[in-house]
This record gives sequence, C-alpha cells and structure tokens, in this order.
Amino acid sequence: MIFGKIEYLNLLPFHIFMKRFTKSSQQKISMHYKKGVPSDINKKFLTRKVDAAFISSISAKKFQHVNLGIIAKKEVLSVLVIPNTKNKKDADSASSNVLANILGVNGEVLIGDKALKYYLQNNDYIDLAKLWNERYNLPFVFALLCFHKDKKLYKNIEKEFLKKEVKIPQYILKIASSRTNIDKKDILNYLTFISYKLDSKAKYGLNCFYKKSFGQHII
Repeated sequence: MIFGKIEYLNLLPFHIFMKRFTKSSQQKISMHYKKGVPSDINKKFLTRKVDAAFISSISAKKFQHVNLGIIAKKEVLSVLVIPNTKNKKDADSASSNVLANILGVNGEVLIGDKALKYYLQNNDYIDLAKLWNERYNLPFVFALLCFHKDKKLYKNIEKEFLKKEVKIPQYILKIASSRTNIDKKDILNYLTFISYKLDSKAKYGLNCFYKKSFGQHII
C-alpha cells in the first residue's frame, strides 16, 4: 500500500495515528509512503503512483473518499494571502489558490507551515478560511482522504481515527518544532483550529466551493 504523505503540521495527529494503526496486531498493514507538498501528491494520486492520500478538495471531486478531511470551521491560520503585494499563487497549493480567486483576494497566497510561521510573526494577512466563513457561514474543506481501492480499509481508518483525540507525544512535538521552527505551544494551539470529520455542514461547504469554483483553473 502506497500512501501519499503531506508533512504539514495539520496532519501530524493523523500520521501519529497511522503509525500506530499499521503496526497493530489486528491490522498488520504494510504501508509505504511517498512524501510531497499537496500539489505534488495530487499529481501522484492522479497518475496512481500512490494508492491513497489527502487530496486537495478541488482535485478530489471525482474520486472516492471517506468522511475525513482537513477542515477549518472558521479561521485556519495556515492559509493566508499577504495583501498589498504582487499577485502570486502558491505552487504547493491547489484549493487555496482557487479559494483566493473566488473570494476576490489579491496578493501572495501562502499555505502550510510557512504560512503558519508568517501568521505568528506578522499581522498583515487575510485568513482565507475565516473570510470564507464570514461570507458564507460555512466550514472550508481543504482536502479529502481519497483512495483508489480498498474502501473497507479506509472506512476502518476513518472510524478508528475519529474515535478519540490523538495525543501527540512530547518527543514528536519536539521534532516537529525543530523541523518547522515553530514553538511547541504554537503547534498545539494551531491544531485546535483543524477539524478532520467531514460532517453534514462541512459537506455543504464543500459543495458550495465546488459550485463557485466551476471553470476555475487548477494548478
């Protein structure tokens, strides 16, 4: 099984869960990983170089997925536009670039850990998830856990992952902090803004995004 792994902080709890899940005596799953940024993992999934991954929602529409995603109920802190600068898309992104177009926000798009770091050090930014929520009163779904095969397996992953909150061991938090140069307390605070369950309201927000993104160019 080849899984596309995006090593952003927003998926840290899921990666910890998967490590335990694949090693459990009940599962004994052989999981291999291909790492990359969202736009890269999207391409690997589309060309079937990976069997499953969190795929940018704008690219996930036609594929099978479970009710797991990367979701912001309101603000997200890690998908920003820096205004008053030249328009610039983030090459790592897909959905966020389209979202900026839909919301009519001009400037430089930043996503992921580098965006979170910018948020923590500056105040000249627009949080795209927050603006989306203010405008439509809906969550924004940035990505969905998609798969090409083994639906039963991924439904089980969904069920087990959503059972209870994943605790992040201090040593893993320390490694993540060292890798990103983001303080441990800021990482933990950031994760409180991320939801993973694709509930009915999130699905409504996703469908709203699909309608508004019709005809948009996808990187």
